Amino acid sequence: MNTLQPGAPAFNFCTTDQDGQTVKLEDFKGKRLIVFFYPAASTPGCTAQACNLTDNYTALNDAGFSVIGVSADTESKQKKFKEKFGFPFPLLADTDKSVINGFGVWGSKKFMGRTYDGIHRITFLIDAQGIIEQVITKVKTKDHAAQILEML
Repeated sequence: MNTLQPGAPAFNFCTTDQDGQTVKLEDFKGKRLIVFFYPAASTPGCTAQACNLTDNYTALNDAGFSVIGVSADTESKQKKFKEKFGFPFPLLADTDKSVINGFGVWGSKKFMGRTYDGIHRITFLIDAQGIIEQVITKVKTKDHAAQILEML
């Protein structure tokens, strides 16, 4: 796994969100951006993480950040996830894993003695010029917004 690091340009992504709308990195030019990657919509850890970011969305916006979530789930699965929990941010449906691979968050994982390839739960803080400011690799799903805000 070759994860992008602070100081590197963010991957110049272009994919669709839960509504089939095209979302590109350049849409956020001049704004700070939080891009959080999660393994799968509607799973306990991913739900806790996204709900925590939702609960603290105003504080994140007040700190100057837009927020987007990314997984390899389909648009319809992302839409159900977003609607069920009322997330105020878009969820990108990266089914071809171009964004996931571009940021370097796909790789070998271990769970219950089994090794497999999957999405690592990693968050990137990107500045207004598209440069990665911070990378959070040890995400606390139930307290993720506090992790982000402590870094600012």
